[in-house]
Amino acid sequence: MPQQLSLQIKLNDDATFENFLVPAGDSKHLLLTLLRDSWPQSDEPSVYLWGRPGSGVSHLLQASCHRAASSGLPVQYLPLRELMEYPPEAVLAELERLPLVAIDDVQAIADRDDWQEALFNLFNRVRDVGGHLLMGGDAAPRELPLALSDLRSRIGWGPVFQLEAPNDVQREEILKFRAARRGMTLEDEVARYLVNRAARDLHGLMDCLDTLEKTSLEAKRKLSIPFVKQVFSW
Repeated sequence: MPQQLSLQIKLNDDATFENFLVPAGDSKHLLLTLLRDSWPQSDEPSVYLWGRPGSGVSHLLQASCHRAASSGLPVQYLPLRELMEYPPEAVLAELERLPLVAIDDVQAIADRDDWQEALFNLFNRVRDVGGHLLMGGDAAPRELPLALSDLRSRIGWGPVFQLEAPNDVQREEILKFRAARRGMTLEDEVARYLVNRAARDLHGLMDCLDTLEKTSLEAKRKLSIPFVKQVFSW
């Protein structure tokens, strides 16, 4: 196993494939099939996902790590925006020895030539040994603000998938889906009220759901608009 820095990085327990809602007929089914059922066992050495915050990029990177780890494979998830204070060579040392490495927030190294060079070198090492890199960012490879053009090129070598951020109707469906996964019933009007009043991003909505789960259990109350108003003082 690689000898790395001791990094305080933990996968989100809720970031699993089972907790990722994809409507029938959505193009994301192809991506889920690749990540959940075929990769990293496939011949594709790298996959890149991109989309705005809330589109599910980080969720799917972590879900892939959860799935691989559940099969007994050692994995590493690295959200780069949280690691800029560390020396890149030390963080990325010997990661090519792992079956799966997930690199998130690649746009975070836009102003760091040292990180770009280190990631480029890791990319080459992974390909040399037949490993797998799963990467995520907020822009298409050619639009990433990276000075190292060879790194942008490498990122785009494998399959590239764009994830669209959900609209309000889809946010409501995601809220109801995630509530049901927790054994909670969230009526349409309550979901709509939350989407209209809470933070626009999915992270904020999930934080609201966490709070409602805890308070509704303590108060033995069902999720209604009056109860939601009381909890959040809206």
